[in-house]
Amino acid sequence: MTDEQPAPNPHASADEVAAAYQDTKLAQVLYHDWEAETYDDKWHISYDERCITYARDRFVGAVGADNEEPYERALELGCGTGFFLLNLMQGGIAKKGSVTDLSPGMVKVALRNGEGLGLDVDGRVADAETIPYEDDTFDLVVGHAVLHHIPDVEQSLREVLRVLKPGGRFVFAGEPTTVGDFYARWLGRITWEITTNVTRLPFLREWRRPQAELDESSRAAALEAVVDIHTFDPDRMEAMARRAGAVDARVTTEEFSAAFLGWPVRTFEAAVPEGKLGFGWAGFAYGGWKTLSALDENVLRRVVPRRFFYNLAVTGTKPA
Repeated sequence: MTDEQPAPNPHASADEVAAAYQDTKLAQVLYHDWEAETYDDKWHISYDERCITYARDRFVGAVGADNEEPYERALELGCGTGFFLLNLMQGGIAKKGSVTDLSPGMVKVALRNGEGLGLDVDGRVADAETIPYEDDTFDLVVGHAVLHHIPDVEQSLREVLRVLKPGGRFVFAGEPTTVGDFYARWLGRITWEITTNVTRLPFLREWRRPQAELDESSRAAALEAVVDIHTFDPDRMEAMARRAGAVDARVTTEEFSAAFLGWPVRTFEAAVPEGKLGFGWAGFAYGGWKTLSALDENVLRRVVPRRFFYNLAVTGTKPA
């Protein structure tokens, strides 16, 4: 990151937060700068075999086993802490990487993570609607849980195709479907209300976070509703990718029963004191998610319409 890049702002003023409710891009920067240093812990992100396998599985599930590797140079949009691209690089999908995000704090952490892993990565603070790279630069563009933050998704996809080399591919995974987002948010709200009320009981108070932390989490959730702009219908997403100029545009979906476990689990973890849940809980949460994901993949995918699954991934290529 060069000296000209904006500096992270993890402590926004009250006036900045108020302004963010009227300016979605400012909200993206403030929210993600605030989250950057704790984001990996919050979402249990790692750069070991567990998350390498997860990232590769999402990628291969979208593109098919015949298109998984190798890619010489890859770009990640909305990189966050670098979770998707860095783990794909460790998994042999790409050799050299560039990370971009609207949040300076996220770019800083992603570059630090890449350096710690010994990967060949550079980065820029960048708007996904005006990607600051030349035409025909990358062999692969990826993103995870980023498109739903971008105001003009179709414009961003046009930019993706511009910076791809002819025949290059994009893969965006982890995007919420419209139906999936509806039930996931209700599951989260119900779990939060139950947990924060039950832990008021005297014999459960040691399971209750301090009220100041709960209030801060509630404020964060309110701002999160501002930065989460879109949900997607799988058919419409495919059509949008084609309008942007992609060929072989294809959407896949995942997580149905797994989402009904995952969202209450994540919300419960956010509502109780840090460190209260041990390795046994982690094993239950991860093992349960894997078991239900296998059920979704091998059984429910055949009978449940894809729009009911929580996550979608979209891929396509630039015309050769």
